[in-house]
Amino acid sequence: MAEGTIPLTRSRIHRALSRPNHLMGADRELVLLTGLASVILIFVVLTWFSALFGTAIWIAVVAALRMMAKADPMMRQIYLRHIGYRATYRATSTPWRRS
Repeated sequence: MAEGTIPLTRSRIHRALSRPNHLMGADRELVLLTGLASVILIFVVLTWFSALFGTAIWIAVVAALRMMAKADPMMRQIYLRHIGYRATYRATSTPWRRS
């Protein structure tokens, strides 16, 4: 080491603290919300068709959510932040830009 340099210290970060919060491979809140909506559909209508339809919808939506989580595990949080900042950060660089 060169004279006067301080060696870097390494800190171990537990994997559970840096991983996204997923359930069944997709965003936890979206999976639970989809399951709740499917269960409400099944128990409000109370027919065999509604049970099959609710189960099919839940399986299809969880598959889509898993594909979304595989593309970007933090996609929902980033999208919500994007929507919140939409009024502040416009798509144009300045109001006086030249077209």
